[in-house]
Amino acid sequence: MTALPPATEDRLILEHTAPPPALSISGVSVYYGEVHALEDVNFTIGPGRICGLIGMNGSGKSTLFKTIMGLVKPDSGRVSISGGTPAQARRKGLVSYVPQSEDVDWSFPVSVRDVAMTGRYGHQNFIRRASKADKAAVAHALEMVELTDLADRQIGRLSGGQRKRAFVARGIAQDADILLLDEPFAGVDKKSEATIITLLTKLAAEGKTILVSTHDLGSLGTFCDEAILLMKTVLVHDSPDAVLRPRVLARAFGMDIVDGKVTP
Repeated sequence: MTALPPATEDRLILEHTAPPPALSISGVSVYYGEVHALEDVNFTIGPGRICGLIGMNGSGKSTLFKTIMGLVKPDSGRVSISGGTPAQARRKGLVSYVPQSEDVDWSFPVSVRDVAMTGRYGHQNFIRRASKADKAAVAHALEMVELTDLADRQIGRLSGGQRKRAFVARGIAQDADILLLDEPFAGVDKKSEATIITLLTKLAAEGKTILVSTHDLGSLGTFCDEAILLMKTVLVHDSPDAVLRPRVLARAFGMDIVDGKVTP
């Protein structure tokens, strides 16, 4: 048997021992009856990256999030989270989901602290009695999102931006490796938006992987490392500047280009 050159052998060893990507979507399609919500979606996001997800309403963004979480089962394809399935990732607390506001019952009688504490359930036994470590993790998470003073307030009594931050606190308390945020800037004030962006940037610097959907194209390049343009399938996955090119956006949003600018 012919021996491999040292450089080739070293490369094969590195490939074999390299950790799996944080999030890998391969050939994922989701159908609701005859409606194709997602069609052959493929992309990979590495650790410590913030990826913006943009697309028109109905482009499949929320379905994609729910598929990654395992709340929706794909008709074909595979979702891999740190090399495992969505169910395995949820059991290990590897992934956290911040849903759109309309997906939450804001009248439910829970406090901000209670919401953050749900992120610790994976660290507790079946009794779900909070330990000192759980309480410390929640206190730290609320401090990071600047909600310590509102910890005992009922979740529905918060402003839109504060509500979003409360659910981000849940992901921080959970110590999830991957955070999925569905329209976190919708209906929030500029201060809350800036607070969330600063927080996401800090979490990414700590090695967290973040996928965030947004309609605010203007801020995409200020905090995202990469971006995905989704229209039931991935049209472009590149740097924010590349995805925000007028001709690329016109292709997805059905807009015209006048004097090099995108117009409705």
